[in-house]
Amino acid sequence: MSQWDGKSKGTVLGYKIFVFCIKKLGIKAAYTVLVFVAFYYFIFLKESNKQIFYYFHERLNYSYFKAKLMVFKSYFTFGQTIIDKTAISAGLRKKFTYEFDGIDILKELQAQKKGGVLISAHIGNFEIAEHFFGDINFDCQINLVTTDREHSAIKQYLDTVTQKSSIKFILIKDDLSHIYEINSALANNELVCFTGDRYFEGTKVMRETLLGKEASFPSGPFLIASRLNVPVVFVYVMKEANLHYHLYTRQSNAKHRDEKALLKSYTESLESMLKKYPLQWFNYFDFWK
Repeated sequence: MSQWDGKSKGTVLGYKIFVFCIKKLGIKAAYTVLVFVAFYYFIFLKESNKQIFYYFHERLNYSYFKAKLMVFKSYFTFGQTIIDKTAISAGLRKKFTYEFDGIDILKELQAQKKGGVLISAHIGNFEIAEHFFGDINFDCQINLVTTDREHSAIKQYLDTVTQKSSIKFILIKDDLSHIYEINSALANNELVCFTGDRYFEGTKVMRETLLGKEASFPSGPFLIASRLNVPVVFVYVMKEANLHYHLYTRQSNAKHRDEKALLKSYTESLESMLKKYPLQWFNYFDFWK
């Protein structure tokens, strides 16, 4: 199943080393250290290696040797996005450049004053979007619907070295009280963001084809978004060369209360991003069972 345990790899010591490199030696120096970390993951993380190799070899049809190389490059690229997020949050925003593709969609969404639903994925680096929105006079509160399963010690350390994020978090709860928080945010003309490409064991799923093979997706984001009478858009923040980021916004064409069409529209949008940025797919588990 395309399920995930909710925990990311990494230790506090590892983050401290990278923060030291970023502040004392620069972002590119931190990338150099990252080569060794990515190589360690490439050698020892057998299970995630197997799953991401399948993505490159079977779903993107890369040759065996190219797929192996891409596994290493995937870990390296993932590490770069973590370093970039940390650097930007630590006050080095000016080191990075960006461009927007579809910002008119977000501005129109804001002008409607109905709130809106954003659906993203575990690709690219969406969490840094807030640092670029300020440059285009896009002032709208973002609420990220998530679980609280990340490594708390890493969170506590990063809070001491980075600026406080303006993103609000709506935690998914068993009693479904997060539904009321979502409705409250939309009533205040705020944006609610989901990720649509991971689910947890025991939760309801929907099936749809991605890169030529059917997979499971969490039903929650698509059921909720399809039933709310607000605009729904897909958003991605993708890393490019030379500390440059490209922010994409794509309009959903699904009709109200049609969650299957919304999921189909999402997978088509996600697939187009994966083909353009194959190294930025950060789901290191058995997505296609």
